[in-house]
Amino acid sequence: MRAIEFVEYGGPEVLTVVETDAPEPGPGQVSIDVAYAGVNFADLKARAEGYRVPALPYRPGLEVSGRVRAVGAGVTGLSAGQQVTALTDGGGYAEVAVAEAATVFPLPQGVDLRTAATLPTVLPTAYALVHTVGRLQPGETVLVQGAAGGVGTVVGQLAKAAGAGAVYGVVSSAGKAEYARSHGYDEVFVGDFEKAVRTATGERGVDLGLDPVGGETLKATLSSLAVFGRLVSFGNASSAEPWRVGQPELYPTGLSVGGFSILMLARTAPTALRTLAERAFAKLADGTVSLPVTAEFALAEAAEAHRLMGSRTSTGKLLLKVAG
Repeated sequence: MRAIEFVEYGGPEVLTVVETDAPEPGPGQVSIDVAYAGVNFADLKARAEGYRVPALPYRPGLEVSGRVRAVGAGVTGLSAGQQVTALTDGGGYAEVAVAEAATVFPLPQGVDLRTAATLPTVLPTAYALVHTVGRLQPGETVLVQGAAGGVGTVVGQLAKAAGAGAVYGVVSSAGKAEYARSHGYDEVFVGDFEKAVRTATGERGVDLGLDPVGGETLKATLSSLAVFGRLVSFGNASSAEPWRVGQPELYPTGLSVGGFSILMLARTAPTALRTLAERAFAKLADGTVSLPVTAEFALAEAAEAHRLMGSRTSTGKLLLKVAG
């Protein structure tokens, strides 16, 4: 089979196509003939700096759609030929991938394989940020960093559907701002946002802030919260040193800070992940949300997909088409 791997860390050029044997599923695992693989920022961080890479060489790719190829010992409810979408612990950029059965999901009714590849990381993450961890209530206001990305695209729609009083986004360009406004955002700020948020909310601040960037952006999002506001950190795209939030920041106005990582949840609480995913996928099935695929590449063009995402000009979801 063909797969994408890298043997050293660096730019997109370190991604190479290799020919190798197809992996076999172990106990509790499923192998999948991959139709599409999702491209995520975590893949870029793995390639550039070794994020979540246990050893080299490494094959990136955290989500796929396709058909079950084989099931390992002890797996029930899944069978060869069944169309599925799956969260993988790496190795998704390949013609055959292996995933834990607990993170393999039959396709929701009416969803094709192309759309299904956008689901495993983005949709459950967005649902958790708005509902499970963020606990958004009708009438509350939301501030979302990276509003034009995959997660941001869905968060805007979910927050609006949940009755948010106002949904504010932050992006890096005017083009991204226009895109975000078409996916549930009432107002979108380009670049610096603290003063703009205070102005937009009459100096009150927002009830819920969602941040995948970390570093100074995380601090600024915390500073943009209203009294009793909540911040949820769900990434560190800036690769900044972790910042410890303590009593001086939280006590004066009763702030709360939470976190979310779907990759860690898959390891620590797979049953909770399944429940979360089922609730999230239902929002796609009932038409509450959509997640546009804005660019598609062949498997051998994985480096080009990484270049586009790394340029910070992309919106929505990027996919690799692996098989027809």
